[in-house]
Amino acid sequence: MTEHELLYTLALQNVSKIGDTTAKKLIAHCGSAEAVLKEKRQNLLKIDGIGSLTITDLFSRNHLEAAEAELTFIKAEGIKTHYFASESYPEKLKHCIDSPILLFEAGTIDLNKKHIISVVGARKITNLGIAFCEKLVEELAIYNPVIVSGFAYGADITAHKAAIDNKLQTIACLAHGLNQIYPKTHKKYMAAVEENGGFFTDFWSTDAFDRNNFLKRNRIIAGLSEATIVIESAEKGGSLVTADIANSYNRDVFAVPGRTTDSQSVGCNNLIKQQKAHLLSTPLDVPYLLNWQLEEDQKPAVQKQLFVQLDANEKVIYNYLKNNDKQLLDVIALQCDMPTYKLAGLLLNMELKGVVRPLPGKLFEVI
Repeated sequence: MTEHELLYTLALQNVSKIGDTTAKKLIAHCGSAEAVLKEKRQNLLKIDGIGSLTITDLFSRNHLEAAEAELTFIKAEGIKTHYFASESYPEKLKHCIDSPILLFEAGTIDLNKKHIISVVGARKITNLGIAFCEKLVEELAIYNPVIVSGFAYGADITAHKAAIDNKLQTIACLAHGLNQIYPKTHKKYMAAVEENGGFFTDFWSTDAFDRNNFLKRNRIIAGLSEATIVIESAEKGGSLVTADIANSYNRDVFAVPGRTTDSQSVGCNNLIKQQKAHLLSTPLDVPYLLNWQLEEDQKPAVQKQLFVQLDANEKVIYNYLKNNDKQLLDVIALQCDMPTYKLAGLLLNMELKGVVRPLPGKLFEVI
């Protein structure tokens, strides 16, 4: 995108009555943001869904003046910009109807050929929630996923720190411009996040801080990833909004269950009860339900030592597969009399030990 094109796209983004969905419709019709801003009013009104109130403020010179100032900030700070129709724009976010027409980045984010999951939860996260979040990221690290969250207190910063500790890329989605940070106490984590990923936002440096921005920010958290994981949540909260958005995008949602008497588990329990989320009882549920496969270079080099390394349950699985060729996961669970969630974990352990391997279609066979 040229600087000239960016200027006009910023100007269109600055029109308060035109949201991202409408902006995309106008660009598709006119060909570019510049063409939209230079089109005749009567022609725009012929577009389906575009009314006079929508374009009331479209032709104000103030938008270009504001765009010029923001472009100066972008250039001075070395901020990367991603246009919704460009190759650099996050692929999964492209498929969200209300994704931003411009996304601003600070850092070294790389989204090529990686699993991407969002981890959200209560700001007042419990010690159990922290422990589960850390365990989740640690056990998924072998799959090299990108960990997305919102850089807020509680579950968000726990997920970011766990990603950094496990040398994973992490993306913090902000509810404000890249000229500030909230909460201020998290400023000490900024350098580590940028070195291991970075920050995304669609807010300008001139946007006033507003708590309602968090709800708008949540669509980016949900849209970037293939699945959203809710660690803990009260009966109401931003995490549940993110889960609802993820569901609207037809993305998978996972929720960690808790005791019915725990206030910070009510939201997760309700998501599961209402069939809006998969029950997440172990980190290995994620790769199983998302059908993640380990690449050859991700598998640790181990020497196969069959019965020395296998426990009783693993021996049962090994013997069954040895005698029955490749089999479906559900068939193995039935024939070996094991619940599927437990079997998935055992099969992953056996895969890491080099005695079984997964095949397309949730099939497994002995090596």
